[in-house]
Amino acid sequence: MRFHDSDARFQLQKNTLRFLCSVLIKSGTRVEICKLLDPDVFEDQLQRVVFEEIREMGSIDSRRLRALLPARVTNRGFPDFDLNEFLAPHEVSEKEIDQLFESALQLLDLSHPDEGLRAD
Repeated sequence: MRFHDSDARFQLQKNTLRFLCSVLIKSGTRVEICKLLDPDVFEDQLQRVVFEEIREMGSIDSRRLRALLPARVTNRGFPDFDLNEFLAPHEVSEKEIDQLFESALQLLDLSHPDEGLRAD
């Protein structure tokens, strides 16, 4: 699946970041997905910085990640960064986490277009 519509791709990237920040996934899962994702798939500069900081923090509890992320993003040049606004809607249901996970998988496909990581 290719995303030519920039709004759809932006939303896919946002959903992936919401997934990576979710308290419903284990830190090891987050680390593995971050290893596989190419930062270049995040076309929006803020989203790329958020992803890089999430990846840099490694295997950390999601609540701690959420506590540390705003200052780290601010230090990277985004002084008005608001994590709650960025992740809105803030709370993710277990049903919604499946949809966010699917976004992460689609973004992984975009990270490695020639490798065919998934069989659809």
